[in-house]
Formats: sequence, structure tokens, C-alpha cells
Amino acid sequence: MYQHILVALDGSSFSKRALKEAVKLAALTKGVVHPVYVVDKTPLFSYAGYYDPMALTEALRQDGRSVLDDAEQTCVDAEVPCRTELIESDSLSDDVASIVLRHAEQIHADVIVMGTHGRRGVRRLVIGSVAERVLRFSRCPVLLMRVQSEEEAPAP
Repeated sequence: MYQHILVALDGSSFSKRALKEAVKLAALTKGVVHPVYVVDKTPLFSYAGYYDPMALTEALRQDGRSVLDDAEQTCVDAEVPCRTELIESDSLSDDVASIVLRHAEQIHADVIVMGTHGRRGVRRLVIGSVAERVLRFSRCPVLLMRVQSEEEAPAP
């Protein structure tokens, strides 16, 4: 059923939970996990006068490679096939959600798994939500994972 499982990672605890779920799903369906990390270079234009954009871009790439290495090790430990991908934004009009959606179409993803911060109200409006935009415009099912707070966790 789900042979190509794209999981969008950013290094947060939310995306780590999404990876765990993607690996479980792949183990059940004998599918392939496609961890993807997006290096979003668009904010670099805002900070061009304050930071060296090349150094900042390389730091973002290194962070992405580290996250993807961890994801690959998680898949190896679970004996699940894995194809990692580091993708960079190309233009000011690119955003993380559109890049994830474009990659999902390129690999013919059967499902997208993502973490979500679960922001509500004004914070969500001001900050925006990559997960919400992916959910809204995806052509395939989307599984959103949220890290449970201690209040939400079921009692033992």
C-alpha cells in the first residue's frame, strides 16, 4: 500500500517522531523511507549584511547532512530501505512546503509523514505552518505527528 514514504525532517523532536512512525509504516508495508531535509536559503537574503551567506549556507547543509545521517542509521537499525535527500531552495519564491510537495511528486510518494508543532491562533498565523500547507496542497495522504506534552501523555 505505502511503498514510498516521504518523511520531512528538520532535526526537531517533532520530526524525529515522524521518522519513527515512517519507519514503523515502512516495516509493515515493506516500503522505502525517503527522508528529506530542506535547506531553506530564502532567509539568507534578509541577513545578507550581517552574516556571510556562504558560511551560513554551509552550516545549514552540514546540519541537514547530520539529520539525514541519523535518519539513515534509524532505518538501518530497523532494517528498512532508505533513500535520503538534501534539497536546497532555488529562489525567493520557493518555500519549504512547496519543495516537500514537489519532491513527493518526483518520487511518487504514497504518503508524506511530518512532525507538527501544533501551534494555534495568532502564533500559527504569524509564523505560518509548513505542515498545514503540505496538508492543504498534497495530492497524497499526509500523516502529521505531534510530540505529546506531559499533560497529553496517557497515564501508565
